[in-house]
Amino acid sequence: MENTKLPNVRIDPSSISFNMWKDLPIPFYFAVHFFEVVNPVEVVNGAKPVVAERGPYVYREHRFKTNITFHDNDTVSFLEYRRFHFQPDMSIGKEEDHVVVPNILLLGGAVMMENLPGFLKVLISSALSGLKQTPFVNRTVGEILWGYDDPLLTILNTLVPGLIPFKGKFGLFSDFNNSNSGLFTVYTGVKDIHKCHMVDTWNGIRKTNYWRSEQCNMINGTSGEMWPPFMTPSTSLEFYSPDACRSMALVYEQPGEFKGIPTFRYVAPKTLFANGTDYPPNEGFCPCRESGIQNVSSCRLNAPVFISHPHFYNADPVLVEAVGGLHPTKEKHGLFLDIHPMTGIPMNCSIKLQMNMFIKQVSGITQTGKIKPVILPIIWFSESGSLEGPVLKEFYTNLVLIPSVLEYVQYISIALGTALMIAAILLIISQQKEARKRSPKEQGLPNGSPQYSETSPLLQDTNTRNQTETAKA
Repeated sequence: MENTKLPNVRIDPSSISFNMWKDLPIPFYFAVHFFEVVNPVEVVNGAKPVVAERGPYVYREHRFKTNITFHDNDTVSFLEYRRFHFQPDMSIGKEEDHVVVPNILLLGGAVMMENLPGFLKVLISSALSGLKQTPFVNRTVGEILWGYDDPLLTILNTLVPGLIPFKGKFGLFSDFNNSNSGLFTVYTGVKDIHKCHMVDTWNGIRKTNYWRSEQCNMINGTSGEMWPPFMTPSTSLEFYSPDACRSMALVYEQPGEFKGIPTFRYVAPKTLFANGTDYPPNEGFCPCRESGIQNVSSCRLNAPVFISHPHFYNADPVLVEAVGGLHPTKEKHGLFLDIHPMTGIPMNCSIKLQMNMFIKQVSGITQTGKIKPVILPIIWFSESGSLEGPVLKEFYTNLVLIPSVLEYVQYISIALGTALMIAAILLIISQQKEARKRSPKEQGLPNGSPQYSETSPLLQDTNTRNQTETAKA
């Protein structure tokens, strides 16, 4: 059964799944939800933040691979690019919508500058006042996501060189569009199908240096698109995410079906973003705060940024209670992947993450007012897609239907051959038993006589003599 699928799932130009791997043919969507702060003035004065969810603002995500290079050690290297196109008909709102969000450069920079000399912070605060910088800004969706010109970048780079080492526009995803996620080198599966799609190196390395333990720095699993075939419920779903700067492992939840195709559903374990106290292996991702959020400052220019599940789903309830307007549920905010276990190819998926920032009052930076320390959600987003149309039909026919038919034919042939062999053996045994049961009398011979045939000459002569003697008498 495995041999019928091997050529179809490995990374090889002759395989059925190669084009699907090379240029993702299915509709993939990137949906962004904003947490608009509805009481910004009160927050500056020390009140609890209250947010209202806006969106989603949906983008069609196109993925394609370039620089595909096969190597002699059963690996292939590639760069995968992403392009985003706004989908007004699928969105609730426009890119021109204005949203009130934290001034990330100001509030994030304030926390980063907390330990600077007091006179320098006062100088920076004066410069911020001159630029009329406020702790919360009213910007358009397009500006927040894809970038806008901000003179604050120039001021910070001048007064604190290296604090924020980039120039030009500032946006949450300004470096996402028309960009790649690094050079992946993965195994093709030609020599060992069980290593198919597994990462050998990323940007030439097998482990990062972002975290405090070797385990947390390991680059494990695949690049997050496909997995080795022949999965079982005990198989974990590991992948390396350059956006999260770490490897993640999803766990099997339950079997299912997607449009007639059997699947395994994988979800995030509660330990994924747990702190080191609740889950010791995550100690390497610390310094930690409450469970359910991960500090990614070490790979985000030391900015006080945290990632989590949307609405702090599966997180410490303290995080939810600290911000008004959050309502976490598994149905809306839990991530999942539905995988066809025999090929390792996702049928339906929705990966969801939330970006948060730690804000607080910083002495010397008057713009921070009396803000109480809080992990404030900024946005949450999902990347989702599913097989459909001709791609689904081709997949079902070539990788599900035909192998299943061949499997049934194989089993039927084995079963039929076995049945015929058993029938033949039973027939022979039955004939032998019948032969043993028949007595000499039943065979037309006197007891103890040799078993002659009725047509033998000797038997015929004896009968003739008996008939002649009877006639003379």
